[in-house]
Amino acid sequence: MSELEKEIKRRRTFAIISHPDAGKTTLTEKFLLYGGAIAQAGAVKGKKNTRHAVSDWMEIEKQRGISVTSSVMQFQYEGFCINILDTPGHQDFSEDTYRTLMAADSAVMVIDASKGVENQTRKLFKVCAMRHIPIFTFINKMDRESRNPFDLCEQIEQELGIPTYPMNWPIGCGKEFKGVYDRTKRHIISFTSNDEMVFGKHKIAASEVELSDPSLDSLIGADLHAALSEDIELLDGASEDFDLEAVREGRLSPVFFGSALTNFGVEPFLESFLQMTPPPLARNSTAGVIDPFDPNFSAFVFKIQANMNKAHRDRITFMRVCSGKFDKEMDVLHVRGNKKMRLSQPQQIMAQEREIIDEAYAGDIIGVFDPGIFAIGDTVCAPSKKFEFEGIPTFAPEHFERVRPKDTMKRKQFVKGAEQIAQEGAIQIFHEPNTGMEEVIVGVVGVLQFEVFQYRMKNEYNVDIIIEGLPYSHIRWISKLPVDDVKKLKLSSDTKIVQDFRDNYLLLFSSEWNIRWALEKNEGLELAEFSRGELQ
Repeated sequence: MSELEKEIKRRRTFAIISHPDAGKTTLTEKFLLYGGAIAQAGAVKGKKNTRHAVSDWMEIEKQRGISVTSSVMQFQYEGFCINILDTPGHQDFSEDTYRTLMAADSAVMVIDASKGVENQTRKLFKVCAMRHIPIFTFINKMDRESRNPFDLCEQIEQELGIPTYPMNWPIGCGKEFKGVYDRTKRHIISFTSNDEMVFGKHKIAASEVELSDPSLDSLIGADLHAALSEDIELLDGASEDFDLEAVREGRLSPVFFGSALTNFGVEPFLESFLQMTPPPLARNSTAGVIDPFDPNFSAFVFKIQANMNKAHRDRITFMRVCSGKFDKEMDVLHVRGNKKMRLSQPQQIMAQEREIIDEAYAGDIIGVFDPGIFAIGDTVCAPSKKFEFEGIPTFAPEHFERVRPKDTMKRKQFVKGAEQIAQEGAIQIFHEPNTGMEEVIVGVVGVLQFEVFQYRMKNEYNVDIIIEGLPYSHIRWISKLPVDDVKKLKLSSDTKIVQDFRDNYLLLFSSEWNIRWALEKNEGLELAEFSRGELQ
């Protein structure tokens, strides 16, 4: 096996998705602890007693205690090179999560054991299902009172439409949570925890005992032993055989129970997951399927983040390497710009921390310095083989506000800030035809994005903004125009014509009725709910 093949085969690139507060960030940190990437969960970087996750680096994230942007973290564990894509759980940031899932080869879905499948989980699952990527389920917070494990598995199957296979089974819950039964190894891992910390981890004593061992009565209690034996007999009789191929095709979700906060079941989950989840997957392109083991380097842009380092006012573009090996001295082709270039300051990211790298392989995520030439969905590849990967859809925002700078003398900073944040994909900006950028219409998928936009404009660009609500809730891209001038369209009075920053025309509507009216009154007009390819 060549060095290239060996390196690519040990890569695992996955996203962690969940509804807010299901424990996704805690699970991410425990993974990093096991890989030795951080020394302490909830590593303190803020002032006084403010604790925040290592994956949450933006000031507003630390203040609000939520993730509002995706983070990328790489670490080594037991011979694997792992790239974790931590995504915002909050529904208002779902578009950022969608783009991140485009860069992943599998997903870990974290579910709160007391709440089961929640709204945001459903939405994110649909995105995974669209791409047929493997989904692994971690049912978290078993150290608290929880729903019946059979009911949880049944709910996942009914609401998400995917069969489940419990890889382990919880022994009790809440104060009675004693550990898990490993169905593959046919033994019990019972845990006792104490407050002693070793290398930032809770010191855990694990006892491995056969289910039939009579000493289990004293270890976990006779009642729990009896209930567990009954549950396992029922599971073994009712469930189908485990099918790894179905898992890797996204047709079966392995389910693990545990508690990220107390480490119960986290390491066994990580070890099983790494064995089951696939190495880097092939990708579709205009030149056909691109094999990750193709020695020619290729990558696509899935995320852009400005001002990660406030002192340098920088802009980092995140790329998923799809094939071959990246070398920092190599020339690459930026396909959309049709320009040969070298990727400047290639680095791997651990949340806010960065490390300049010399090389990277298919499956890795690299960040490069961006002078403003990249857009989400861009392809870079070896100059000898020109092609483009499938575009990343830009979804229609549902909330719109008119925005202008409070101080008209700060127009330049206002334009720069609005354009840079829009290029990241966090917001979309529009303007009325034949008007400048003195004021813009900002569209977002979730209303919390307005708050983030206002916060970032003030703190990163030193611009206070005035925001005024608009009555529109739908936007459509014009994919086919039946007249020679968009102003000749017959539109209702509460429909507005706007342009994006590439001067494409779009229509803003206040209701679905207005959309139907426009289509009925303008024969041949075709509208689209999202745009593929270049970021709008």
